[in-house]
Amino acid sequence: MKLHIFTTPGAGGVSRLIRQLSRHRAIGRGLLVCITIALATTFIADHYGGPTLLYALLFGMSLHFLSEEGRCREGIEFAARTVLRLGVALLGARMTLEQVGDLGLGPVLTVVGAVALVIAIGAVLARALGLTRDLGLLTGGAVAICGASAALALSAVMPRHETSERNTILTVVGVTTLSTMAMVIYPLIAAALELANTQAGIFLGGTIHDVAQVVGAGYMISEQTGDISTLVKLVRVAMLVPVVMIFMWLFRKSRKEEGETTKMPMLPGFLVGFVLLVVVNSLGLIPETVNEGMATLSRWCLVTAIAALGIKTSFQKLAVVGWKPVILMVAETIFLLLVVMAFIFWGGVGG
Repeated sequence: MKLHIFTTPGAGGVSRLIRQLSRHRAIGRGLLVCITIALATTFIADHYGGPTLLYALLFGMSLHFLSEEGRCREGIEFAARTVLRLGVALLGARMTLEQVGDLGLGPVLTVVGAVALVIAIGAVLARALGLTRDLGLLTGGAVAICGASAALALSAVMPRHETSERNTILTVVGVTTLSTMAMVIYPLIAAALELANTQAGIFLGGTIHDVAQVVGAGYMISEQTGDISTLVKLVRVAMLVPVVMIFMWLFRKSRKEEGETTKMPMLPGFLVGFVLLVVVNSLGLIPETVNEGMATLSRWCLVTAIAALGIKTSFQKLAVVGWKPVILMVAETIFLLLVVMAFIFWGGVGG
């Protein structure tokens, strides 16, 4: 007869388990709010018409107070970051290398040229407004590449001083707010200019700051526009690596004097996942039913993430940072818009 002895976990194991369960519960509250918004807005869009993602954004903005309320904050952050990245990565299952090749070299050159010009003009405008060159480079990089994510990555390789943290927070708040506004306004501009789906995709993917808002704006117009805008935007995201390397070289002397060392950031995981799924789908290795399931999951992830971003949006925060930095970021945003439009209309990109 064998005796099985059951042991109970020690006090350390129990406390760790409790902490993990508490964290999941904290995430669950905010995440459930975002999922509820996604369900409600999808129902409204399906039965009464209109863009689901725009409804999710507006519903979320009406509940902004939840982002400042402790019980929901962690779940809202989880939806805005992790769920968003999962949704963008799964978009790769909808696309193939043939579609990427159909874009041509034009959009890639548009992205490279726009990124370089916006960062340069940011430094010039900052000096003209009496601000530091560092702030101009930081805001220019954030506007040109991928919004808040770029701001955090670039600030990590820039020299530290008494205003560096304030500049980073200011940039994150500014580009996030402007990106949310662009998500609503830019599809209207594309419609007014009667841009074709390909042109609209290049326009939205090349001008809106954050990935989520690009995806939201693109799919408001059409499925093809959403696919193209996502591809173009991810090319901009990939530009983060060479730009960070340039910033490391540019500020190498200052950082050396401060005795700081900085590791080269890796490509974002969602970008790697997106590319891998595009390759796998191009090889025909994803069954049709699985592909449809991944597309549905991606759509739900994106609606949930847009709801979270709406909840996080606060126009009041932008009003307290001072008028000069706001003018700087608005000017950079308008300049990026004009550069991309010039490439489309006079450069024949997407035509």
